[in-house]
Amino acid sequence: MRALEKAAMDSGRVTGQDLMERAGRGVVQAVFDSWPDLAATDHRALVLCGPGNNGGDGFVVARLLKQAGWQVDLLFLGREDRLPPDARLNHDRWCQMGKVEGFSARRAGQLLARGVDLVVDGFFGTGLKRPIDAGLILALEDDFQGRVVAIDIPSGLCADSGRALGGRATRADLTVTFHAPKQGHYLAEGPGLCGRLRVADIGIGFAERPDSGDVVSLVDINDETVTRLGKAVSQHKYAHGHGLVLAGPMGRGGAARLAARGALRIGAGLVTLACPPQAMAENAAQLNAIMLRPYAGAQDVSALLEDRRLNAICLGPGLGLSAETRETVLAVLATHRPCVLDADALSVFRDTPEDLFEALHEKVVLTPHAGEFSRLFPDISARLNEVPETGPAYSRIDAASAAAARCGCVVLLKGPDTVIAAPDGKVQVNGAVYARAAPWLATAGAGDVLAGFVTGLLARGFAAHEAAATAAWLHTECAREFGPGLIAEDLPEALPAVFRALGIT
Repeated sequence: MRALEKAAMDSGRVTGQDLMERAGRGVVQAVFDSWPDLAATDHRALVLCGPGNNGGDGFVVARLLKQAGWQVDLLFLGREDRLPPDARLNHDRWCQMGKVEGFSARRAGQLLARGVDLVVDGFFGTGLKRPIDAGLILALEDDFQGRVVAIDIPSGLCADSGRALGGRATRADLTVTFHAPKQGHYLAEGPGLCGRLRVADIGIGFAERPDSGDVVSLVDINDETVTRLGKAVSQHKYAHGHGLVLAGPMGRGGAARLAARGALRIGAGLVTLACPPQAMAENAAQLNAIMLRPYAGAQDVSALLEDRRLNAICLGPGLGLSAETRETVLAVLATHRPCVLDADALSVFRDTPEDLFEALHEKVVLTPHAGEFSRLFPDISARLNEVPETGPAYSRIDAASAAAARCGCVVLLKGPDTVIAAPDGKVQVNGAVYARAAPWLATAGAGDVLAGFVTGLLARGFAAHEAAATAAWLHTECAREFGPGLIAEDLPEALPAVFRALGIT
């Protein structure tokens, strides 16, 4: 954002004062849009301004609310002679209308006790590099039950990682950021602390965007992907690949069946589930369109994969943590076929992850949740779990990227902020938060279906990163389509409605 703002100002199209004024107006408009009852004039606000340009935005908000007929109290943390030039100008403009008081938690508590309709958090924005003092949030945590709007990002929250520096950050009901969301709005604690997220256009534009190296983006589905998800009239089933899902012993086949169903629903032309001979009857009783093959270990799997039409493999769900599972994973990886490793296929290497890393290749997708990730990458996980004391804090994007670089394949780190990282540095985030929140995914077997979705797309010819990102996005949309009461079996059955909504016929 600093680079974008500088480029816009260097072009002569805008000044820093223009951008600050637009930011303040964007906050006020977002407040009135979000809470129409606050558009009336008989309201009171407490505006909290910090020592930088975020505080400058706060001075603009205070002035605009005052002009709208509000009663406004303003507490300032800092020294006016140290304010940046644009913030100082807006400080002085406010002083012509109202009073500036120095911030203290005690004074904030006194003002809140009078009755306040809105608190504006303009303490610190996206450039914060150190924890905020506990006193800055004490009054809001203890005494205030009303509405809080954060300018750009809640104070104390790292905009790069979504983590509260020092474990302390303010909490907002509405966060208004500018030009585009930041990583921290979607990662870790960010969504929970931001409340609702609004993006205000301040007229920067992307035309002068400087080259900033690797770009982290949110997963979305473009027209090209929609076209690829469809099927042409002239194509036959083998044009969409043949996925193979390996299942575990009798009584543990449910996870693999969920994955197989997901692979078939997402469009793989054929799906075969291979299981130990003793489990054939159990699986046959519950499967129809999915074919069955017996296998009794790594040697049998290698023989199965002599059929080159089996072009994507899923292994791990319900497979077990035996030496045989370990040998089977290595045998599959030796074929250099596209595959998904999930659950037990990851955890079985918890003591010797280097053995797995040596066998991985660029056509593999790992789909760990946080626990499985920590078993394979304990040092990376430990760093991610430390309470950050400086910013930019280590993020889930950093962790997934480091893991992908180490193991040479795509890593899909599951969570509400699912991160998909490739070894070449490309990263996407599937944010199941805000308007796309899908809390119903917290159910047994949802991850198995996701593994199946990825496998089905690999079978259809999607590259590893694209398959993982697209599957994660569709997985969230299926949960949103079904809604409350979701269980894992419902996810594949929601895909047809999601496809229709995308215009796939």
